[in-house]
Amino acid sequence: MSFREITIKEIGAATSFTRTSIYNYFETKEEIFLALLQKEYELWVASMKAVMAEKAVMTRDEVAQTLAYTLTERPRLLRLLSMNLFDMEANSRPECLAEFKVAFGRSLDTVSCMVETYIPEMDEENRKQFLYAFFPFIYGIYPYTSVTEKQKLAMEQAGIPYVYQSAYDITYTCLKKLLEVKAG
Repeated sequence: MSFREITIKEIGAATSFTRTSIYNYFETKEEIFLALLQKEYELWVASMKAVMAEKAVMTRDEVAQTLAYTLTERPRLLRLLSMNLFDMEANSRPECLAEFKVAFGRSLDTVSCMVETYIPEMDEENRKQFLYAFFPFIYGIYPYTSVTEKQKLAMEQAGIPYVYQSAYDITYTCLKKLLEVKAG
């Protein structure tokens, strides 16, 4: 189902929670999706931190590989990011939004820490530019890597050749370019 079609009733039917019990925790479906997105960011941060705990040194290429790998381990994160975050945030209570923003902030801080640790020659301004180029990019990974047959047909009819790239490939390629430009 598309995000617009999903209701709290459908969420209750797909889980062990009744519609009433869902309302004990969430006021809107957007809050549910925001909580899922928050959890996915937390899992991504944990994955990045685990790698950083294991490796004292990484090259730029290894940083790009690690970020690409840890991000593509989170397909639900990529899919949720491709949904309408604007509506999720607009239809959530401020306290739910703040909890989500804490998790989002941790992901920004963790990626920044990884770059600062392994690419120390990148100054703070370039690191900030890297973050604000990379994070908007990740919102578009899923639609480019999960194309339906209908979309492929439409592209064919429009004369646009479809070239499949995995989430890892598209992310790694982008990261290599961003890290070359920003660190070099």
